[in-house]
Amino acid sequence: MLQSLRVWNFALLEEVAVEFGAGLNILTGETGAGKSILIDALGAILGQRISSDAIRSGCDALRVEAVFSCEGDAALAALLAEQEIEYEDELIILRKVARTGKGSILVNGSHVTLTFLKKLAPHLVDIHGQNENLALLREDAQRSLLEGGDEELQKLLADYAEVYEGWREKMRLREERAEEIENIGERLDLLRWQEKEIAEAELSAGEDEELEAEIRRLSHSERLVENAGEASNLLSEDGEEGISVLSALSRITGALDEIARYDDGLSNAQTMIEEAYISLQEASYEVRDYLDGIDADPARLDRIQTRMDVLDHLKKKYGGTIPAVLDRLSSVRRELESVDSFDMDMAQLDKDIAALYKQLKAMARALTQRRQKVGTALSEDIVRELQGLGMEKARFHIVVTPEEKYTSRGADSLSMLFSANVGEEEKPLEKIASGGELSRIALAVKAIVAARDTGGTSMVFDEIDTGIGGRTAQMVAERIAFVAHYKQVLCITHLPQIACMADEHLYIAKSVKGDTTVTQVTPLSDEERVREIARMASGDDVTEAALANAREMLAVAQKKKAAFQKKKKAAKK
Repeated sequence: MLQSLRVWNFALLEEVAVEFGAGLNILTGETGAGKSILIDALGAILGQRISSDAIRSGCDALRVEAVFSCEGDAALAALLAEQEIEYEDELIILRKVARTGKGSILVNGSHVTLTFLKKLAPHLVDIHGQNENLALLREDAQRSLLEGGDEELQKLLADYAEVYEGWREKMRLREERAEEIENIGERLDLLRWQEKEIAEAELSAGEDEELEAEIRRLSHSERLVENAGEASNLLSEDGEEGISVLSALSRITGALDEIARYDDGLSNAQTMIEEAYISLQEASYEVRDYLDGIDADPARLDRIQTRMDVLDHLKKKYGGTIPAVLDRLSSVRRELESVDSFDMDMAQLDKDIAALYKQLKAMARALTQRRQKVGTALSEDIVRELQGLGMEKARFHIVVTPEEKYTSRGADSLSMLFSANVGEEEKPLEKIASGGELSRIALAVKAIVAARDTGGTSMVFDEIDTGIGGRTAQMVAERIAFVAHYKQVLCITHLPQIACMADEHLYIAKSVKGDTTVTQVTPLSDEERVREIARMASGDDVTEAALANAREMLAVAQKKKAAFQKKKKAAKK
C-alpha cells in the first residue's frame, strides 16, 4: 500500500507531501490543476522514464519520494533479497532526475537501476491510465486472472510444470549428445588411429632401458671380447707374459701351507689368500661365461635399433616416457568406450522422452479443458459486470485454443475477445481503441477478483470516468468502492458520484505564487468535501440546493459502502 508521496520541483509541484489511506483515495480539482502530474510523479517511482523537461522552471533537479507498506509479499521480499536490500515491511523509494541528465534511484538507501525499479513496480502499484495499455492486455496477466482463482487448475499446472521440466531436460541432453556425435567424426578417427598405433607396439615398462643397454653391448662387442678375453687369460692361464693370477695364488697357498706346519704366525694371511683364491676362481668362471655369451650379431643390432626407433617415436609423440605412452593408451580406450556408449544412451533418452511426452500431452489436454471451463464461467461473470457498468450489449469471451507447441504453461493459447455493441465483431481485447472501455473492463475484472486478489498492490485509476455519466457513473462508482474494500485504490475523477465514495478525499488546486504557478494537494474535511462535491455536480455557482444535494449523495454513498463492508465480512465467514 502507498502510504505517502513527496514531490519536489516536478512540473507545477514545487513541494508537495501527500498522505494516502487504505481504501478509496479520491483526487479531484479543476481541469489543468495538476492531478495527472501527481500520477506522473508516482510513475517516476515505478520506473517510468522522466524527461528533464519535467523539472520545474528555474530548478536544477526534481525529486520524488514514496513510502510503501508491503507486508507479506514473499515475491517482493525475494526480489529485494537478490539486491541485498534490507527490508522490514516498509519500502522507501527516492528518485532524483537532474537537468544534466544524471539521476539516482535509492530503495531503502541502496542504489538501484531503472531496470530493477521496473521489476519492483508490479508489486507496488498498478496504474490504469485512460490511454495506456492495461496490465490486463498482457497474456501473462490474462493467464494469472484465469488461473489465480481455481485451485484445481493451479494443481494441474503445478503437476504439468514438473513433467515439462523433466521432458525439457531430457530433450536438452539429447540435443547435446546429438551434437557431440555429429562433431566427433574426426575425433573418433584420430582416437582409433592412436589406439592402433600404440597397441600394435606392444610396449612394456622398462623396455627402452633394456634395449638401450643391449644396443651399447652389441655396438661395442669387439672391445668387450678383447677385454674379457684378456681378463680371463690373466686370471686362469699361464702365458707368454707370465704366470696367471690363480696359478700364482695357488703357489702362494702351497708355500703358506708349508709354513703353517711349523709356525701359525701367518694363519690369518693364509685364510685371506684362500678366500681370495676362491673369489677369484668364481670371478674367472663369470668372466669366462660372459666371454662365451657375447653376441656380435649385426642383424640383431639392426633389429633392436629399429625397435628403439619405434619406442622413441611413441615417447616423443605421447609424453616422453613409456609409462606416459601407456597412460595415453588407457585414456584413448576410455574415450572410445564413452563414444561407443552414445548409441545406448541415445536409445534410452529417446525412450524416456517418448514416455514423458505421452504424459505431457495428456496433462496439457487436461489443462486446456479446465481452462476452457473456468474461462467460460469467468466470461459470464465479466459480461454481467459490464452490463452493470452501462455496457448492456457488451460481449466478452475468454477463448482457450489447443496448440501443438508445448510450453511451461501448457499447450494452448489464450485470448480475450470483446465487442461493445450489437453487430460489431468480437475482437481481441488488445485491439480495442477506447480507453474508457478498457478501463471499465478492468474495473469489471477487479470487481470480480477483488475478494481473492487481496495483495498489497495499489490500484490507480486515472480519469476512468471519461465519457460516462448518470446511472453508469453511479455503477462505476459503486464498483470502484467495492474494489477499494479489498485493496487500496487511487482515483482521479470529475464525477461527484465517484467522489462521494472516497475514504480519503484530496483536493488539487493551482495557484500563483509570486511569478510562478504552483500546485497544492489538500485533504478535505467533511464540510469541504460537501462543497467540493457540490461544485463537481453543479459548477462553480454552489447554491444551498447544490450543497443539500451533495450531503444527500454522501449519505447514500455511506450506506452503499456499509453494505459492501457487510458483504466483505460475510464472505470471510
